[in-house]
Amino acid sequence: MARTDEGTTLGYEQARDELIEVVRRLEAGGTSLEDSLALWERGEELAKVCRRWLEGARARLDASLADESAEQDGSGGAEAQ
Repeated sequence: MARTDEGTTLGYEQARDELIEVVRRLEAGGTSLEDSLALWERGEELAKVCRRWLEGARARLDASLADESAEQDGSGGAEAQ
């Protein structure tokens, strides 16, 4: 499993799929303590990447909904006059 540098951006789906594989390997067992710790650390990194993508998506949705609401409020006021 290749590690990515902090400067390299993983896409959400890529990070999620790799995280699933990490969890599968940890649940299967049979790895040394050192390998298990390395997998756990990688899983934590991948979970952070996924969380950042989801938070960004949520912010974009919230901004879009706020813009839409502001446009409706603005046009609604013009119609009332």
